[in-house]
Amino acid sequence: MTVCTADKVGTPSILELLELERIEQDLYRSKVLLDLPFALYGGQAAAQALRAAGDTVPDGRLPHSLHGYYLRGGDASKPVVFQVERDRDGRSFSARRVVASQDGEVIFTLSASFHALSAECDHQEHPAPRAPSPAHSEEWTPVPDLLSIEFRVPRQPYADAVWPTRFWARSTVPLPGDPLLHACVLTYVSDISTGLAGMGQVGSYCGASLDHAVWFHRPLRMDDWALFDLHPQTVAFGRGWYTGTVHTATGLLGASLTQEQLFRAGTNRHA
Repeated sequence: MTVCTADKVGTPSILELLELERIEQDLYRSKVLLDLPFALYGGQAAAQALRAAGDTVPDGRLPHSLHGYYLRGGDASKPVVFQVERDRDGRSFSARRVVASQDGEVIFTLSASFHALSAECDHQEHPAPRAPSPAHSEEWTPVPDLLSIEFRVPRQPYADAVWPTRFWARSTVPLPGDPLLHACVLTYVSDISTGLAGMGQVGSYCGASLDHAVWFHRPLRMDDWALFDLHPQTVAFGRGWYTGTVHTATGLLGASLTQEQLFRAGTNRHA
């Protein structure tokens, strides 16, 4: 296994992070351990679970949607075991469920559906958000600092947001042409910020992620710049919900996402 420490000596790439050990049929284990001063990043668990699920579907079928639930905080310094359940393989769709565990306890579950792409109608109703190009945007290093991912932050739609709700992202290492890998990298990035940062409610904070969903509309390359745009929608009963889009630099809608998080009164002691 590869161990990455906080000083980044010998830091693995996103390609190594998404390379899983196949223990036996439908059972996988992560190989990269991160000896860092924070918990397992949720986007990592989701991306690796999608990679495990995608390894079990027939050739030519790509993920079109996923829905994950974060059940417990994970430990970044320990391996995660992924058990894949093959719910169904139809004529053009495959359904999979993945249970991610550490020390015998479930930390994350994923449902994903895969589809054999067909060349039919292709229409996009709304244009991409207007944003300065990455070259005219500021660098951003989030915490956790994601492996092999660089970020640029353009002018923000919510000026008082603590976290960027609109940002460019891309892999710093060239990625092979496998569309599943690019979908996994997109999933990895998709949990890094929060649209609830735009709520601007004084005396409140957004906490742990509860569930997360992504719809993959068109294959896009994550070693090219992609624009993530997140928007708050509602807060009620201690939970907040936001939606988002992911566009290519040329304006094509590649994916949509939504997430629900804890949203509490007071100060976040984990901030």
